[in-house]
Amino acid sequence: MADSETPRPPADRPPNRRSAAKAARRADLLTAAARQMAERGFASVRLEDIGGAVGISGPAMYRHFASKSELLDEMLLDISRRLYAGGTEVVERGDPPAATLNALIAFHIDVLVTKPDLIAVQDRDLSSLTPEANHEVRSLQRRYVERWVDVLMAESAQSIDGLERDEARVRVHAMFGLLNSSPRLPEFDPCRLRRLLAAMALAALHVPATAPGDGTSRP
Repeated sequence: MADSETPRPPADRPPNRRSAAKAARRADLLTAAARQMAERGFASVRLEDIGGAVGISGPAMYRHFASKSELLDEMLLDISRRLYAGGTEVVERGDPPAATLNALIAFHIDVLVTKPDLIAVQDRDLSSLTPEANHEVRSLQRRYVERWVDVLMAESAQSIDGLERDEARVRVHAMFGLLNSSPRLPEFDPCRLRRLLAAMALAALHVPATAPGDGTSRP
């Protein structure tokens, strides 16, 4: 058979207007759900409340999500995958450790500032996920933390005061605790907030360790 006669697989078709509108409505529902759950908590929000925020009646909500739990699963899986993928992309640029650490901090803060509702829901309602989603989210979180730990260890190896990995992990977790509380902070100029959070995060990662009770730096 001539090349011109060789069957070709059908080209991917762009989404039609109806499917694009459905995807946009689904995104609106996820945004509304994150906002309401950040304000009131997962248990206090009804599926009908979320639909009402975007003009969808209660029964019509089930065309998009079978349950409130399914909606929460999708929200938190999405933000966890986004964090891990973004952190991996930063690390795999191959920049020097200090530059990579600064880029990771900037990336994480950008997510915090642009998606504060999702961060607040993740921080408070992780236990409300279905078991399968909970397992994947926690796995993604651990892998994201280890990306940071690898970079902090690499940076430390270039200095006199090398870190042990367990201490590096504690520092990263403590730094996340500091940053992830930012959705609950008072109103503040976003540009100044980014700079302040970045400086605080870097200081938290680099703060000298001291021996209990005597205030001396660790050897």
